[in-house]
Amino acid sequence: MDVVDCTEPHHAAAMLDILNEAIVNSTAVYDYRPRPPESMAAWFAAKRQGFGDGRGPFPVLGVEGADGALLGFASYGVFRGWPAYKYAVEHSLYVHHAHRGGGLGRRLLAALIERARAQQLHLMVGGIDAANTASIALHQSLGFEHAGTLRQVAFKFGRWLDLSFHTLRLPTPAVPTDG
Repeated sequence: MDVVDCTEPHHAAAMLDILNEAIVNSTAVYDYRPRPPESMAAWFAAKRQGFGDGRGPFPVLGVEGADGALLGFASYGVFRGWPAYKYAVEHSLYVHHAHRGGGLGRRLLAALIERARAQQLHLMVGGIDAANTASIALHQSLGFEHAGTLRQVAFKFGRWLDLSFHTLRLPTPAVPTDG
């Protein structure tokens, strides 16, 4: 199973299935309702737009099974909209519920880190439900550090949720610039 670059025509439906399952059955996404199929067009358009400054699109990576089925995907995007945040991104990572715990998340996150280095980024930010100890352990095993927790920031499934932020500082860019 190789890490592949996902495309809208080939992967959008499977990605939406994985994401919607997480929305409905977990606190991996602080959303209440599954997203409609048409939402993927805007999502992919934003990924293609990327930074909008010549550094290229945001990566959309996936892992396919031997049969070509998408088993998981990962991407990143703008952390905050102001120009001074141009070296920071927030990432997301989702693995199909039947394939969790088998190392796919590690492969996807490691590949995403390499893309961030190649795009001369400096900080990757992951917002993780504080009760998701498996995701926190995965991030820590790849060098992410706990940067803080927002207590009771969301309400889902009849309870308050804490959002834990984890960051990875990269040695890039070699020469950061203002503007």
